[in-house]
Amino acid sequence: MTEGQSEQELEHHLELWSDDPAATDLLSFDAVAATISDALLDPALDPVALGLSGPWGSGKTTVLTLVEQDLDARSTDERRILVIRTEPWRYDPSTGAKESLISEVLNALAQEVESSQTTVEGAKEKAKKLVMKLAQRIDWSKAIKLTAQTALAFQVPSVSDILSLVRDGPSAEGGAVEPKGLESFRAEFAELMGSEALAHVQAAAVLVDDLDRCLPETVIESLEAIRLFLSVPKMSFVIAADEERVADAIRTRFADTGTPQEKGADDEEPAKLYLHKIVQTTFPLPTLSRFDTQSFLLLLQLQAKLTIQNFGEIVEQCTDIRRAGGNMDDLKPLSGVDMSEELAFASRLTPILYEKLHGNPRRIKRFLNDLRVRQTIAARRGITLDPAVVAKLMVLEVLLPSDFERVLDWLAQGELRARLEALEIAAGRPAVAATGGSGEIESGGAVETDGEQKPLDGAVEVASADFGEGLLRWAKLPPPLDGVDLAPYLYLAASFSGVTLLDTSLPERLRDIAANLVSTSGADRQAVTDGDLDALTASEAEKLLLHLGRTVRDNPSSQRTGVTAILRIARRQSGQVAVAARALLMLPARDLTIGTPLLFLRNDPAELFDVVSTWRSQATAENVKRAIDDALNQRSA
Repeated sequence: MTEGQSEQELEHHLELWSDDPAATDLLSFDAVAATISDALLDPALDPVALGLSGPWGSGKTTVLTLVEQDLDARSTDERRILVIRTEPWRYDPSTGAKESLISEVLNALAQEVESSQTTVEGAKEKAKKLVMKLAQRIDWSKAIKLTAQTALAFQVPSVSDILSLVRDGPSAEGGAVEPKGLESFRAEFAELMGSEALAHVQAAAVLVDDLDRCLPETVIESLEAIRLFLSVPKMSFVIAADEERVADAIRTRFADTGTPQEKGADDEEPAKLYLHKIVQTTFPLPTLSRFDTQSFLLLLQLQAKLTIQNFGEIVEQCTDIRRAGGNMDDLKPLSGVDMSEELAFASRLTPILYEKLHGNPRRIKRFLNDLRVRQTIAARRGITLDPAVVAKLMVLEVLLPSDFERVLDWLAQGELRARLEALEIAAGRPAVAATGGSGEIESGGAVETDGEQKPLDGAVEVASADFGEGLLRWAKLPPPLDGVDLAPYLYLAASFSGVTLLDTSLPERLRDIAANLVSTSGADRQAVTDGDLDALTASEAEKLLLHLGRTVRDNPSSQRTGVTAILRIARRQSGQVAVAARALLMLPARDLTIGTPLLFLRNDPAELFDVVSTWRSQATAENVKRAIDDALNQRSA
């Protein structure tokens, strides 16, 4: 514990998963990376441009890192593989994308020339001159900012030099006037790559990441730089991007320029035809399988828990199981390592995350981060829900938002408890029942007598429940929610979403009275005077009482204030005692706190004490039974 940190702060310490590419290959992407490396170094494909396609968050950057590591492992001093990483979406917008990409490549080659161990006389000087000549062909008025940052290893032209470079002038050899721009760039670039100073370089692999994040102009210019200027022997490229998004950028460019979009001989659309003329073949990054999703969830949880050695063993096991086509049951436990909680968590969430997140690693990590954030905030708000319950609610909130709004509406209308119990029954989960001595069984806010179920006010008949497939599948996820007080968490979630929870069945004036009556503030409760309650019409009093009954049932944290409010109205409105009793019976006996029976006064109507007797027949907690007995004894004393 650091100085100033309490035990409670440590208990709620928030640990999130980084969105950066994984340092460890958790998904066996090394198989894809090694295949790409083979293609990059195939002499029959020289030069070559390969695509690595997948949606955002699918792991393209991780694969590029694995490609870089694989190429570095294959590289030797005699057969050097030069790897150049670039991200066009980070280019300075004031600098042309062509100029930026070419400058990065030249900068890397310039450094390689400088470190060359060639023994051929004059080879390094000749290569340096070639680099400078190529650098002069770039529009330095655009590229100055980038060049000043990367520095072409030999010299950065001064401002006056830059201005002269964009005009016609003598060639680098001091002879005839050279053409401006990049018209002769490719031939000179090929000469540089074939020079003695770079004879030890087997290949230069340019790994282009996140091209699909760029504006259409940057996409086109980057592709043009690769195809028109840099595609010479010993140059290879991997373009990591969502192919459809790149094609969209090309379509936009065609539309902006008015270029006719003629189809190719095979009826391929122009955008794809343009792209495939640059990229010889594309490696689609596979989405995660069901097993991949489960193992990824497990490994993410274990990463911070296990030692490096133990974690490596688990990663290796998952890789072996994946290759053998096995399942998580084949995972062998490590000595002294308890993974049961993490395995159960991964097993619970895999079915729905696999379907709803479409096997996307970034979206899975984002879901877990959102879950961690919500759990931590809820805990610091005093909402003590089992993490598994929070995870289940987060699945509904994040992946089934329309169904989540429906559940929030149940809470607002005072139907949450009954609806959830009906939902779980429809999903094949039996509701928790409290059996009383009279043979009556409480079920979802209903009383069963002589085999006939009679729903209480606000209860939901299971037979008429209308739940969609998404809600039913969600309800089947563990753990069961019957008997769990979800209201505090749902109120918190609604506040994050900006959703106002209103019981639309209650008139606006009565909503204000109800909110004050169940408020945690004594001043708010006292703001509702006896005169206010006396002024209620019979219809208003009935609506308010039933609303309070549903509130107490669905939000056990409001039990004390809600029951007090119901009793207070019954004492002021003698004609509403029967309705008050019905409202009180909405509160399941299993949820009673020991203080609730003591809220009844000895001179309260007998019909209200009949409710207490019913609770006594259904209660299971001994301390609650004793509290009820005290209340009943006080009545009879």
